[in-house]
Amino acid sequence: CHSVVSVKPQLHSVSFPVAEKKKTELCQELSLQARDLRFQHSTSLTARNNCIIIRMASLKAILTPQSLLVLDFRGLGLDRWLVLELAPQLASQSHSLPFEFRALEAVLQHKLNTLQTRLNDVEPVILDTLESLVDPKILSADRSKLHILLQNSKSLSELETDIKVFKDSLLKILDEDEIIEELCLTKWTDPRVFEESSLGIDHAEEMELLLENYYMQAEELGNKTRELKGLIDDSESVIFINLDSHRNVMMRLNLQLTMGSFSLTLFGLIGVAFGMNLTTAFEDDPRAFWLVTGFMFLGSGLIWRRLLSFLGRHLEPSILRPVRKTLSSVCFSYHSKSLHRSVHAVSSL
Repeated sequence: CHSVVSVKPQLHSVSFPVAEKKKTELCQELSLQARDLRFQHSTSLTARNNCIIIRMASLKAILTPQSLLVLDFRGLGLDRWLVLELAPQLASQSHSLPFEFRALEAVLQHKLNTLQTRLNDVEPVILDTLESLVDPKILSADRSKLHILLQNSKSLSELETDIKVFKDSLLKILDEDEIIEELCLTKWTDPRVFEESSLGIDHAEEMELLLENYYMQAEELGNKTRELKGLIDDSESVIFINLDSHRNVMMRLNLQLTMGSFSLTLFGLIGVAFGMNLTTAFEDDPRAFWLVTGFMFLGSGLIWRRLLSFLGRHLEPSILRPVRKTLSSVCFSYHSKSLHRSVHAVSSL
C-alpha cells in the first residue's frame, strides 16, 4: 500500500486528505499502467495518460489537472514542506496559469531548494577547513582536518552528480516539443483553456519558460559546485607546496649537520693520531693540547664554511608565493564569480 496525500486547491485554501491505497487502485483511478508507478529513476518527469509522474529523490508524486498526489511521504521530512510551502503556493490566486503549472513549479522549487541547502551546508565547512590546512606555519597536515575535507569532498561530488541528473532530466524535456505539449494537462481536458491557447496564450511556451528558468538556476548551482571543487584542487596544490617547503627546510638542516659532522670527523683524525700511545717530544710541551685542539676546531670550521658556501651556490631556494595569499586569491576569485553570476541573474530578470 501507498500512503497518499491528495493536495487539492479550493477557493482560498488547500485540502490534504490522506488515504492508504494499493498500486492497483491508483492505476485504476488514474488509468495508468503498473510500470508507470515503479519510479525507477531518481529524478524524472514523465507524462502518462494526462498525468505527470514526478520523481525528485525521495519525493514521489502524480500530478493531475485537479490535484497533486504525493506518495509515501511519511518519514521523509515532507510534512513541513506540504503545509508551509506547498499549500500557500497552490492556494495563491495570483497565478493565471492552470493548476499543473503551480504544482510543477512548487515541486521544482522544492528540489532546487534542497540542492541549495546541501551546498550551503558543505561550503562554509570546506572553506574553513582549507583555510586552516594551508596555514604556512603548520609543519604537518592535521589528519582530522583532512578527514573532514575528504567527507565534504565526497558530499560535494554527490551533490554535483544530483545537480547533473536534475539538469539532464529538464534538458531531455526541453529538447522535445511533444513532451512539453504533453505536460500541459489542462490544455487537453478543458475546452476553455484550449480556446485561450488559440487566442494567444501559448501554454506550451509558458511550460518551456518555466522549465528553462529552473534549468538555468540548476546550471548556476552546478557552476558554484564546480568552482568549489576547483578551489579544493587548488588548495590541495598549496598544501603540498607548503609541506614540501617544510620538508626541504628539514632536509637542508640535516645536510648542514651532516657536513658539520664530516668536518669534525676529518680533523678529529689528528686527535686519533695522538691517542695511539706513541711517544714523541711534542706531548711534553704544555701548550701542545691547546694548539692541537684549536687547530682541529679551526680546520673543521673552515671546511664546514666551504661546504656551506658550496651548498648555497648550488641549492638556492626557489621563491614561492605565500600560500595564504594564494588561497586568499583563489577564494576572492571564487566569491567574485559568485557575485558576478548573481548580478547577471538579477539583470536578466
